[in-house]
Amino acid sequence: MRGPPEAGRAVKCGLRIAQGGLANVREHSGATTAALTLTSLDDQVVLDIADDGRGFDPERPAARSSVHGQDQRGEDLREEDPRGQDRRGEDLLGHGLPPIRARARQLGGTLTVESAPGRGTVLSVSAPIDGVETTRRITSAAVPSGGPHVLVLTTYDTDADITRAIEAGATGYLLKAVRPDELFDAIHAAAQGRTALSPPVASRVVARMRSPRPSLTPRELDILGQLAHGLGNRDIARALFISEATVKTHLGRIYSKLGVETRAGAVATAKEQRLIP
Repeated sequence: MRGPPEAGRAVKCGLRIAQGGLANVREHSGATTAALTLTSLDDQVVLDIADDGRGFDPERPAARSSVHGQDQRGEDLREEDPRGQDRRGEDLLGHGLPPIRARARQLGGTLTVESAPGRGTVLSVSAPIDGVETTRRITSAAVPSGGPHVLVLTTYDTDADITRAIEAGATGYLLKAVRPDELFDAIHAAAQGRTALSPPVASRVVARMRSPRPSLTPRELDILGQLAHGLGNRDIARALFISEATVKTHLGRIYSKLGVETRAGAVATAKEQRLIP
């Protein structure tokens, strides 16, 4: 199985997915509003592009705007081949989605589409992120002489991110706002096998040890807040401009972290632990 692509290629591929999705909205949806949301989960990143356009049935073949069986250039749409392409090789069946799906696969991810006539469209691309897994593999391959040490430099400061990196074997965890001299000292400390933590990270670690509680991501807290207001999955997806599939993924993680099995249980436990008002 192929692993995730190099970071540079992954970023380029992700940008092309976003550009392609927004181009589809502009050219085909008739939407007045569109929203792009990037969500980072524990082990994957999810890109959602939602619009309030005319929508379509993903199960039915697409064709360019036509009058009496002709496209906008007056050429007969019936002259298409069995592959779903016309004589110029243009896609007639894929709603403009095949290039996006292909790039999602390049990232080792998947594309899901939620749409219906008159109800807008949500494109959702999910792809794995492997920073923690890379750390785990590096540290687990340690040799008798000591092996390499991993110093994480990131913008993510949630309890979940910190805990997973340290559990994977990271020697240090620094936030990107760290001063140059602190980064220099941390690199030297990590190289010698000594723990190096940014002050905010150290504070979080100590607070977690003193008062353990589930660590939820900001997006999970957003969804819990919507649950507390009685919203269903579809309404939550619309409110947060993400797909229903993404909402379900978050709910599964929330239930697991809180040790519950129902929406009501999640809200009650979150309020007891003061995770939501």
